[in-house]
Amino acid sequence: MDEKIYAHSLKLIPQIGILRLEKLYGAFSSFEKIWRAGAGEIFKKTNDKELAEILSQREKHDPRKEYDKLKKQGIELIIIGDKVYPALLKEISHPPLSLYCLGNAKVLKNFDYFVAVVGTRRATSYGRETAKNLARDLSLEGIAVVSGLALGIDGEAHRGALEGKTPTIAVLGSGLGKIYPAYHKGLADKIIEKHGLIISEYPPQSPPAKWTFPERNRIIAGLSQAIIVIESPKKGGSLITANFALDANREVGAIPGEISSINSEGTNRLIKTGAALIRGAEDVLELLGLELKKKEELDNLSQTEQYIINLLKEPKTREELMKENNLSSQELNQTLTLLELKGLVENKMGMFYKVSNS
Repeated sequence: MDEKIYAHSLKLIPQIGILRLEKLYGAFSSFEKIWRAGAGEIFKKTNDKELAEILSQREKHDPRKEYDKLKKQGIELIIIGDKVYPALLKEISHPPLSLYCLGNAKVLKNFDYFVAVVGTRRATSYGRETAKNLARDLSLEGIAVVSGLALGIDGEAHRGALEGKTPTIAVLGSGLGKIYPAYHKGLADKIIEKHGLIISEYPPQSPPAKWTFPERNRIIAGLSQAIIVIESPKKGGSLITANFALDANREVGAIPGEISSINSEGTNRLIKTGAALIRGAEDVLELLGLELKKKEELDNLSQTEQYIINLLKEPKTREELMKENNLSSQELNQTLTLLELKGLVENKMGMFYKVSNS
């Protein structure tokens, strides 16, 4: 516990950024030892006089009181030595030494596969719909969707995942007490309500800054086995995430877009240079070496169930389905109910839809 107390207090000291804290931790291998070290020892181990001067501000903080404040906010701090700390994240360059968590931190260990779905804030309706549908379908397949809670593609990815069955993870470029954008505070609350997780590398009251989003992007990439980019201009932040992913030897895929669209310049270039072309959840699962569960379910459908699925190439009402087969009303109702329970058919306002990929 003491390690977490001192890890938090060290982050509260101005000018102790990611690289300086990493330098200190490399020298001392303990947050408590860093906190208790004198200026001479710090200089001896780091050969950094400025760092020793910065750490003189420690006396302004009471580590235990600061940590108690954290707990009162319901925030959990995990550090790099914890069992719940993701093994994948340790593989990247400059892994975060600690992470602030709101929600269900067990998500980090309870699922085998994590996929990041990211893209531009200025998404088109095509991009938003695609992100939402892809994230929902991945979530239904047991994949934990990771994104950055930003406007546009990120937000839709989280919303889609919330319609599935697997919790989603949002990584912030601000502290947990400064949800950014504020417009997504309700979405953040919904993620936590649905047993998901909001995480940040920064102390709770840290505001977003220009450099925090690229730093955040390395965590998104580090948490995920694959990163899927949906709509990105040629210099979009999502491409930074893709580059982090490539550096960490992760899979990278992209949804193709219109060749004349500014929002598709980045994604189409990714595909041109070797990223996997993604059309839906099936392509993502193939990228991960997995099979689509719904395909297995389809192989086990009865002839009647398969017949109804084939009739739903276009959405139909119950009455339209009755006219196109010889089933009794009772048999049709039972079949539709079974298909809904299997996640292969959806009933929206009396219209029956075949679920994507079924």
